[in-house]
Amino acid sequence: MVKILASYNKDVAGVVLENAPGNAKYTSGEVQKEIVGILALEVQKAIREEIGNAKFCIMVDEARDESKKEQMAVVLRFANKEAEIIERFLDLVHVNDTAALTLKNAICTVLSDNNLNVQDIRGQAYDGASNMRGEWNGLKALILRECPYAYYIHCMARQLQLALVAASREVHEVHNFFQNANFVINVVSASTKRSDELLANQAEEIAREIELGELDTGRGQNQIGTLQRPGDTRWSSHYKSIQSLKKMFAATVAVLRGIASDRSVSKYSRGDAVGSLKIVISFDFVFILHLMEKIMKITDVLCKKLQYKSLDILNAMDSVSNTKVLLGELREHGWDSLLEEVKSFCVKHEIDIPDLDRKYVDVTKSRNKHDNTTTLHHYKVDVFSVAIDQQLSELNDRFSTQATELLTLCSSLDPRHESFDIPKISTLAEKLYPADFSSQELAQLESQLPHFQLDVCNHPELMTLPSIACLTKGLVKTGKASSYPMVDRLLQLVITLPVSTATAERAFSAMKIVKTRLRSKMGDDLLRHCMIIYIEKN
Repeated sequence: MVKILASYNKDVAGVVLENAPGNAKYTSGEVQKEIVGILALEVQKAIREEIGNAKFCIMVDEARDESKKEQMAVVLRFANKEAEIIERFLDLVHVNDTAALTLKNAICTVLSDNNLNVQDIRGQAYDGASNMRGEWNGLKALILRECPYAYYIHCMARQLQLALVAASREVHEVHNFFQNANFVINVVSASTKRSDELLANQAEEIAREIELGELDTGRGQNQIGTLQRPGDTRWSSHYKSIQSLKKMFAATVAVLRGIASDRSVSKYSRGDAVGSLKIVISFDFVFILHLMEKIMKITDVLCKKLQYKSLDILNAMDSVSNTKVLLGELREHGWDSLLEEVKSFCVKHEIDIPDLDRKYVDVTKSRNKHDNTTTLHHYKVDVFSVAIDQQLSELNDRFSTQATELLTLCSSLDPRHESFDIPKISTLAEKLYPADFSSQELAQLESQLPHFQLDVCNHPELMTLPSIACLTKGLVKTGKASSYPMVDRLLQLVITLPVSTATAERAFSAMKIVKTRLRSKMGDDLLRHCMIIYIEKN
């Protein structure tokens, strides 16, 4: 640490280490911790100066560190002087429990220590746990009692996660598919020997397909990978798992057949391999593999967008709407192409294709209750249509555009759209942000809005900007913000509203790097200081 400081400052280099007077080497553990603490304090001061007098939103999440201590990450979202959305990691706090009151007191302490006022909070985002979003005693409610304008936004990335999980559980074929896929991956990746066999088989398959002209060659293409395990907390990891399984399908089958016929392994391992093989080479498994890849290819784009730091709430809802439209188009026009793709895949990998006109036997019904449903009807209606309908239903329930007046305000603020409504904007600004606009300022806002609309629609640079966040930044860049100060203030309040808690969650990824198994005895103060410096090193 001292060497790093010395390399950046000649004055420091002249009085430390070998140049230090007497025994003042500054290398003891206590001195090192003090230096780290001073650096962390300077970072926090820089963040406080960057915030200035701007209103801000808080994003909070909690997780356990390597020594099983409950840590709470506090992230602030605000608009800087250039009207650019900034998310800064402010602090990490060790809490004794995750009760709402404990978290609220810790948040207030962090804000107070950094000379920030609770009354300046204009939004709060959490993961939706009961201790966070409780209507009466949750953290959301406790913060609202302190500041009634700290509007709560349920983390949209978490909402998407819940929507996809709920939808998959509603369709039992899809639910069983993910359980079976996870079982297959565990069997194939159970040992390094099997992993090596998988890689070798994949290399042979790639070479064969290149020779047949079925794969394009080029730099970075056709790289050998491994089967991806789906994560419990990130639904997007399921998409990567499906992609890897489809890409390595032939290699996976080859490894399972090798294990099933290998007498040197235990009978339990051979039994698992035979069971996995029967699952993998079934038409049902292949069909849902392709179906979920198509569905999740659409939802994965939304999942990634919702984790952008600069994303505003209106742009997020537009992305949700686009996802709904694309899923609807897949339902209406995607069946024929999907079925042809599945059939072609089955022919390539020598998988039996059932007679789709044959009567389908539903094992969940007794034989005297069977209807005349065909296999084609089962896959097209009971699986394909229902799976997509469940996705759409969950997205509609959890991302309702009519859920809050905040979204109505956001949608009516863009002067380039027909939804721009001056009376509605004035009314909602008075109702939602009374602490930020006096009666005189509200009158100024109403008088500035018509000029703002004409100016933006006729300005060659502003009229082409893609979102409200970009428009707000463009007003500052072009100097128009000074012409419409009340409109600029309202826009900055709106774009400050958080979309997800992804930044707070990323802090815990950094915590795993800072506090490892070998550093599990690291104190709370040293951990938080290292985290602040590491995360906000830029």
